[in-house]
Amino acid sequence: MKTETGESANSGKRKIVIAVTALNAIDSPGPGVAVIRAIRECPDFDVRIIGLSYDALEPGLYMHDIVDKTYQIPYPSAGTDSLMGRLLYIHEQEKLDVIIPNFDAELFNFIKIREKLMAFGIRTFLPDLEQFESRDKIKLYEFGQNHGLLVPADKVIYHAKDIKEAADQLGYPMVVKGKFYDAIVVNSIEQAQKAFYKIQAKWGLPIIVQEFINGTEFNVAALGDGEGNAISVIPMRKLYITDKGKAWA
Repeated sequence: MKTETGESANSGKRKIVIAVTALNAIDSPGPGVAVIRAIRECPDFDVRIIGLSYDALEPGLYMHDIVDKTYQIPYPSAGTDSLMGRLLYIHEQEKLDVIIPNFDAELFNFIKIREKLMAFGIRTFLPDLEQFESRDKIKLYEFGQNHGLLVPADKVIYHAKDIKEAADQLGYPMVVKGKFYDAIVVNSIEQAQKAFYKIQAKWGLPIIVQEFINGTEFNVAALGDGEGNAISVIPMRKLYITDKGKAWA
């Protein structure tokens, strides 16, 4: 039962309806399920979790112990109007308080409509477009140079014929990367060309060709306070990675 103040009559905690994306668990697994588990472990409030999926086969949709209700939303390529319309329909059914998008590729659309969502009482916690674009993979080396961070050298290319020049600068092995996802380590011009066309077909142009750094791989998640200070930093060693270099264990 829910009181007029939005608190659960049984627990006295505030009831919050949170929608979460990225419920997939393929070779590039999404963080949605982990985000939901972390939210449910927080003792400060009671939650109803709404899963938002792009595909009917995302495993998180069927984990009924952590997801209360699920809805499908349009792919990012459908644009902001389609996304906004679908989210307003879901909001009519569920009275959303918060949406947490977790895919890089969907953030642009969510940032564009965040003010519209706020007008309907739906909160998000997202960077502005300038901040978002500053951490784009295409600008990563420049970002590192500007902020004193060690980042592998790279070259952004739009044509397969530019691979040879990039390889002459970076050497082999090198990494061919998509602008959103996918990274393939290559050891020859033939492998690089094959990787270029494969990633282009899936994610479009440009393609990033990057210097390969050998060593132990880690992911690091950091939570900042908005003033340049870290509230929490959590490293994770990649004990097992997929063929795309994504952490699986």
